[in-house]
Amino acid sequence: MRYAQGGGLTDAGRTARERVRLQAVDRFERGEKNQKVAAVLRVSERSVERWRRSWRERGAAGVASKGSPGRPQLSDAQVAKLESELERGPLAHGWADQRWTLARVKTLIGRMFHVSYTLQGTWRLLRRHSWSWQQPARRAIERDDTAVEVEEGRLAAGKSTAAALGAWIVFQDEAGQSLTPPRSRTWGRRGCTPVVRVRGRGSGRVSMAGMVCYQPGRRSRMFYAVREYRGRVGQPKGFGWRDLRDLVVRARIQLGGPIVLVWDNVRLHLTAGMREFIAANAAWLTVFQLPAYAPDLNPQEGIWSLVKRDLGNLAAADLTQITRAVKRRLKQIQYRPDLVDGCLAGTGLMMGG
Repeated sequence: MRYAQGGGLTDAGRTARERVRLQAVDRFERGEKNQKVAAVLRVSERSVERWRRSWRERGAAGVASKGSPGRPQLSDAQVAKLESELERGPLAHGWADQRWTLARVKTLIGRMFHVSYTLQGTWRLLRRHSWSWQQPARRAIERDDTAVEVEEGRLAAGKSTAAALGAWIVFQDEAGQSLTPPRSRTWGRRGCTPVVRVRGRGSGRVSMAGMVCYQPGRRSRMFYAVREYRGRVGQPKGFGWRDLRDLVVRARIQLGGPIVLVWDNVRLHLTAGMREFIAANAAWLTVFQLPAYAPDLNPQEGIWSLVKRDLGNLAAADLTQITRAVKRRLKQIQYRPDLVDGCLAGTGLMMGG
């Protein structure tokens, strides 16, 4: 708050609250009653009484707004120290991945300065000091910066078939994850893109196969399988058709009914062994192919998005850590049928009775 000579408020830096109090001072000087001042300014008479008492004791300066006394504030030096620690990254402060979230910044402020901020207050603090929510760039851990120059038809038929047979409609898909994590947004200084340090050398891959299962009037289900590939001689790089066959059989046993299986046209789904298995089990298994380049129609893609979002900016030391994180997240989703239903809703498909 700034004052002109003689105690008057200047026009610079006035807030709405300050302008209301300034108008109250003007009306006090004109001798208006508290009731009239309160009615004109749309405030309580008790507030006007308090302002008039402060005006009598200390003049206009006594009426000036001092802001919210209960909101914790950091000094400029403390903010500078906080920014320095934020630039070190979440890894330096004990978090497993390299993503600054509001909750983590709030926790860091509490650790450093023993001051409690709300999430909204943390957001305002960061925005006020030129930090924003950004998508980080990737860079290999092995990179030496000093040495490198900056340079929908058939699917509807599948649904009708499932309804006619009283079958579960099952969407299947595969995905994989290496040590290079998906990029997730993090807080960083405005105009300065954050950098996520990851391992540049290939050190294996985690393969995932999953099925989301729907039937009107029944709780949605999900089944999955996870496999590691570490580059060893003779080790399969991913799933074979027999692995998918076993997953389909496991789903059928646990679902306890016929299945209408919907999947894409990858080569693994079209092998001779898989075709023979489908033909031999036509009594309970019907297969429909998704249109080409239509992953948005497969709700299992939504499951992979949920898994990989949880892996965002993960600073994994080895493949085992990735596998644990993937299995943990898939297990959590298994017990959340609302998430499985949400992935179906995201495709725009309906499973009405």
